[in-house]
Amino acid sequence: MPSFFGLPHQAPHERVLIAADAESGLRTMIAVHSTARGPAFGGCRLWAYENDLAAHHDALRLSQGMSMKNALAGLPFGGGKAVIVKPKGEFDRAKLFAAFARAVDSLQGAYITAEDVGTTTADMRGVQALTKYVSGIPREGAFGGDPSPKTAWGVFVSIEAGAKTVLGRSDLQGLKVAIQGLGAVGWHLAEFLHKAGAKLVVADIDPAKTAKAQAQFGAEVVTVEQILAAPCDVLAPCALGASLNATSIPTLQAKLICGAANNQLALAHDGDELAKRGITYLPDYLVNAGGIISVAREYRGEGEEGAVMAEVSRIAERVNELLVRIKTSGRTPAAEADAWAQSLLVKP
Repeated sequence: MPSFFGLPHQAPHERVLIAADAESGLRTMIAVHSTARGPAFGGCRLWAYENDLAAHHDALRLSQGMSMKNALAGLPFGGGKAVIVKPKGEFDRAKLFAAFARAVDSLQGAYITAEDVGTTTADMRGVQALTKYVSGIPREGAFGGDPSPKTAWGVFVSIEAGAKTVLGRSDLQGLKVAIQGLGAVGWHLAEFLHKAGAKLVVADIDPAKTAKAQAQFGAEVVTVEQILAAPCDVLAPCALGASLNATSIPTLQAKLICGAANNQLALAHDGDELAKRGITYLPDYLVNAGGIISVAREYRGEGEEGAVMAEVSRIAERVNELLVRIKTSGRTPAAEADAWAQSLLVKP
């Protein structure tokens, strides 16, 4: 049964903290969806939300997705997410994240933060000065830092796995992949795909990024309005969520969807609509778990580059398992992944 937030019905969120700080201009929502597997872990997003309700909705939806993501990745963490409403005009970034750090610390470890859309490792360093419940930070002589290359790698190996089973491809040579969004993750994904011989179609709101992709990768550039319907084998949504919806789904030409953006389905039943069109959707929270694997290992002090990359590469094994499961269950990939993840939302 679909929920208001576009994902299947689950238990309600355990806790939502709404905090404000007049001096810095902070308005933040920290959503703790589940701590069944351990402390809620998920990044902090800084975005120019239309209003506080939109920010609240995003925090709830993203944190629920993090519960599913962490469970499928086998991590001993629950799901949480923070969003900060970007102040209008000029603002003191250091003061903003100091106030955010105090809000995180007030939860006493129920939520652990890291970077996400609109936030950086420098922001997390500022947070670290005021709370220990943070990750995604370069550390002297130890594993850590920007998780975006790990996220991109997980999506890349998932595309490889999906292309083999769904498209019958032994490699990615000549495979046409449309990438929506060339942010930190989208750019790294483009690099991996180009190196593997894929042909790229790209779109981004920043023309400098698409021009760079055209020059560096020989990518075909289309507008942000055209990218979802671009002729391609694989569509990789790597921008914001809800791009797969009643408007876009009828126009899609890809046979496989595998991207880094969170909450790509606007509503849960959009997964059914994709299946009706013969499009295989690899759920975002399954394939984009490389970043949380990285920051989780860093936080626990277990990380080492080679070992973490090997763990991220095992996302492909879970993609293969999902594709086997749907043959037995008869469910769509979206519904099967939801059921699989929910079965794991218990103490490991």
